[in-house]
Amino acid sequence: MASGEEVKNKQVIFGDYITGFPKESDLKLTTATTKLKLPEGSTGLLVKNLYLSCDPYMRSRMTKHDRPTYVQSFTPGSPVTGLGVAKVLESGDTKFKPGDLVWGHTGWEEYSVITTESLIKIHHTDVPLSYYTGLLGMPGMTAYAGFYEICSPKKGETVYISAASGAVGQLVGQFAKLTGCYVVGSAGSTEKVDLLKNKFGFDEAFNYKDEPDLDAALRRYFPDGIDIYFENVGGKMLDAVLPNMRLKGRIAVCGMISQYNLERPEGIHNLMSLIVKQVRMEGFLVFSYYHLYGKFLETVLPYIKEGKITYVEDVVEDLENAPAALIGLFSGRNVGKQVIVVSRE
Repeated sequence: MASGEEVKNKQVIFGDYITGFPKESDLKLTTATTKLKLPEGSTGLLVKNLYLSCDPYMRSRMTKHDRPTYVQSFTPGSPVTGLGVAKVLESGDTKFKPGDLVWGHTGWEEYSVITTESLIKIHHTDVPLSYYTGLLGMPGMTAYAGFYEICSPKKGETVYISAASGAVGQLVGQFAKLTGCYVVGSAGSTEKVDLLKNKFGFDEAFNYKDEPDLDAALRRYFPDGIDIYFENVGGKMLDAVLPNMRLKGRIAVCGMISQYNLERPEGIHNLMSLIVKQVRMEGFLVFSYYHLYGKFLETVLPYIKEGKITYVEDVVEDLENAPAALIGLFSGRNVGKQVIVVSRE
């Protein structure tokens, strides 16, 4: 397409701030027009979006916050924004040129003008580009930083991962196995449990929906306790884990998806275990670890090429299916990393 040409631009628009469980109707599909030209004097990029990432943290952006939080709320009436992979069409930044592939924050639309802040150029194209929404993007970095930097794993330790079949959990489990740990994960369906055991190589896995007593389930799988817990769920799951931690155990708090749609979060009753067991529980944000991205690639790319890491994506074609894909995250509808294909070229 020629520079300056006016084209149709399909977009997913955020409606208004919500409480409780989000609905597909909170996101509207529309078609605008845009000129394939950067605004005069822009130091950003005009990009064609290729792949978009659906991530649980996006639920927080659908709420208007009274206090500062780590992510900005969506703007009602404007396109949803999130992480994605895009191709540069025009550049106002000398570090990027037309034809470059990048990953970072972009709009849920066919064409976007984006800033280059925190944008990462893609140099390794011998792997699927969609991997930069997950395995080689933010979720991969989250798994890497949370497991290796926060949990400081040692060979032979016991590791438990909740929401283990998701974009982050499936990688934490495989990193743990490569370290020589005993790994158990939980998920919300028989299909996901089978994935954990038969595709990702977990030692054990269970469907938490089939366990009326989570404490008893954890004692069954960890008779000697848990050294490392990678927390993705919160609520009753965290409460059951705490008394099952071993002395000097570590908990990396990555997310609490069971709490995101509650108007009043569930209370935690077993915090005394942190003292008794001398457990370290630490929350973290992946943005603080992006300086390790080069080291991360040096570790993970060989694992991919040697077949030591398996990665499962739940791919949805076209922006018109994006609202259902995002909302489906919060009922566990996806199997693996949820990706939206905008364009494959």
